[in-house]
Amino acid sequence: MRRRSVISRRVAAAAISVVLVSGAAACAGPQDAEPRGDSGDQGKPRKGGTLTVLNAAPQTDFDPARLYTSGGGNVPSLVFRTLTTRDREDGAAGTKVVPDLATDTGRPNADATEWTFTLKEGVKYEDGTPITSADIKYGVERSFAAELSGGAPYLRDWLIGGSTYEGPFTRKGKKGLDSIVTPDDRTIVFKLRKPEGEFPYLATQTQFTPVPRAKDTGTRYEERPVSSGPYRVVRNESDGERLLLERNPHWSAKTDPERKAYPDTIDVRSGLDAAVINQRLATGTGADAAAVTTDTNLGPAELARVGDDKELASRVGTGRFGYINYLAFNPKVKPFDNAKVRQAISYAINRTSVINAAGGSALAEPATTFLPEKKAFGHRPYDHFPAGATGDPAKARQLLKEAGREKLTITLTHSTEQNRQTSPEVATAVQEALKKAGITVKLQGLESNAFNEARWDAKKTPGFFLSRWGADWPSGAPFLAPIFDGRQIVKDGSNYNHAQLNDPAVNKEIDEINKLTDLDAAARRWGALDERIGRLALDVPLFHPVYKRLYGKDVKNIVISDWTGVLDISQVAVK
Repeated sequence: MRRRSVISRRVAAAAISVVLVSGAAACAGPQDAEPRGDSGDQGKPRKGGTLTVLNAAPQTDFDPARLYTSGGGNVPSLVFRTLTTRDREDGAAGTKVVPDLATDTGRPNADATEWTFTLKEGVKYEDGTPITSADIKYGVERSFAAELSGGAPYLRDWLIGGSTYEGPFTRKGKKGLDSIVTPDDRTIVFKLRKPEGEFPYLATQTQFTPVPRAKDTGTRYEERPVSSGPYRVVRNESDGERLLLERNPHWSAKTDPERKAYPDTIDVRSGLDAAVINQRLATGTGADAAAVTTDTNLGPAELARVGDDKELASRVGTGRFGYINYLAFNPKVKPFDNAKVRQAISYAINRTSVINAAGGSALAEPATTFLPEKKAFGHRPYDHFPAGATGDPAKARQLLKEAGREKLTITLTHSTEQNRQTSPEVATAVQEALKKAGITVKLQGLESNAFNEARWDAKKTPGFFLSRWGADWPSGAPFLAPIFDGRQIVKDGSNYNHAQLNDPAVNKEIDEINKLTDLDAAARRWGALDERIGRLALDVPLFHPVYKRLYGKDVKNIVISDWTGVLDISQVAVK
């Protein structure tokens, strides 16, 4: 059972983490990916120059054991290569998993309980020493150490012996995990306790970064990690507020067709105010002309200004990450144990007013399904409680009458943080919509940390609250399983199954889909399962966020995929 999840990393902090706020901007598709030298053709991306990254959140914990690959834009993937990676293509094409350090995306045994990878020949660290399978094994094992916690939780659940392993820094853990086998320097085998057809997706996580044991400095490794990617860390100041990257001389494009690595230097500067970031990008003087942001969105007022300026508008793009904002019910709390009450609320919601509260249609798109509207997730369109764009209060009143709850007073818990996701404005929009159906809603606003602690505590989960969820990779598995798999209900830790649904048929279907290594077939079944669970009215999908970003006037080759929703720094070139 997973004790932590992407949300504990992205959301349980005092502010929304980089994934929510770091859907990157991209308006054009990728340009010619090959540098042309001094040909006089200014439309082609070329090598050279410095790319500046202006961010609000510092790139903290710059250790592959402690990061998510989607965290911090793609800055970590410039330094850390993994067994597999995402296809660095624009849009839906970028949801595919492709080889990185490995020669392929992994070879499963008959029931997907064992995965074998072979490393490419000639892959090296920044000092020229070869990367070996033993380094991958050690990199995975150190991610189990308590002092390096923070990364993706899946390996603890998936690997045989993972649930009790303590990492290589303890006397008991020095022997390593028997479920990771390295028969030679280029081969590594992972033995799982259950079928996992999506292991190639997991192998994109930074925990699969090679780490040379002799160079490991434990908790200080983040200060000067050993690079396996196109850039190496030459400066890390104030725990990631200033991160300076320069070329790794031993990186070879022949072994890494995904990362283009055009700039000579990448200068990441964080801890900046969002308004200052957008102003600097808009003005674009000096180094800011060749700058991007991976965690700062444009707000409604800024978008209005951009709309009146054609030059600025040409430098704004749209990114979408697989994310859902929704109303959550806890059926263990009355009156939400009554399905007709939950259905009535579903009919009463005015999504137009909710979207306006979230920043308007440019920043939010209405949702009636839990899964995002992307093929990779297996999205299947449905609307079990069709209320139109502005709600159906008459239908809601009818259902409340049938439930014997014509006069109903309930409490909606939300965050007091101004994040346009679970904010007071969105809560107020819900309150006003339900009032038209005869439902009195009292608002309970909690500070961000208290809000997250409340909604993820199985013993204290509110009956009705605003929530959100994002997937670690573009599939229905990390989207539906943590929320609806009854075996993942956590009584004494972070619990994400807000409804505490424990349906044997749902659990069985999750297991059956997890056996599939045909990811397209798996996606179709995730979509069917989403539609099936949706009939239970355990949540009310509200909207999917949309990200609008500015980038500098000298930045070229803007690429953003539906995998991360983040501008891909590995593709960017500067004048």
